[in-house]
Amino acid sequence: MKTAPQTKADSAHIAKLIADIPIAMLATVEADGALACRPMAVLEMDASGALWFFTDLRSSKVEHLRVANLSFTDPAHGNYVSLSGRGEIDTDRAHIKRLWSAFAKPWFPDGPDSPNLALLKFIPDAADYWDAPNSKMVRSFGVIASIVAGKPIAMGESGSHTNMSADASAP
Repeated sequence: MKTAPQTKADSAHIAKLIADIPIAMLATVEADGALACRPMAVLEMDASGALWFFTDLRSSKVEHLRVANLSFTDPAHGNYVSLSGRGEIDTDRAHIKRLWSAFAKPWFPDGPDSPNLALLKFIPDAADYWDAPNSKMVRSFGVIASIVAGKPIAMGESGSHTNMSADASAP
C-alpha cells in the first residue's frame, strides 16, 4: 500500500498500524439489512486518510457504501484495526492508471482501461484499534498473567479515534 504523509495525528497512527496489512475486509449493509463482507486489496492511503481500492462497477457493494466498515488483522504482530465510515465510487482514469498494478489484471483483463473498473474511496469517520506489538511469546505470557491476576496485564494498547475524516473537522 502506498501511504501519503498524513495531515492528522490520528490518521498517521492508523497508517502505521495498517502499513503492512495488504488486505482488509470491507463490510457493507445490504438492501435486506444483512451484513456482507469481502476481502479488498488496499492500494493507497491518501493524505486525508482515505483508503483506495479497485472495484468492479457491476458489484453489488457499489450500491451499499453509505455505511461501511474496514477491518485489518495482523495476528503475527498483534495489530487489529476497525474503521467505520463510508465509501464513494471514483472513475477518474488518471487516478486509476496511477494506482494500476499487474496484480489487478486477473479481475480487470483490459488493464486500467477495463470498462467496469473504478476506484472505491473509503472515508473513515472513526477507528478502533488494538496494538500488542510484543512477540507472540510475550503476548502469551501476558495472557497467562492476565488469567492468574484476573485482569488484563501487558496486553498492549487499545483505543479509539473519532472525527477522522476531513469533513468531520469542518465547523
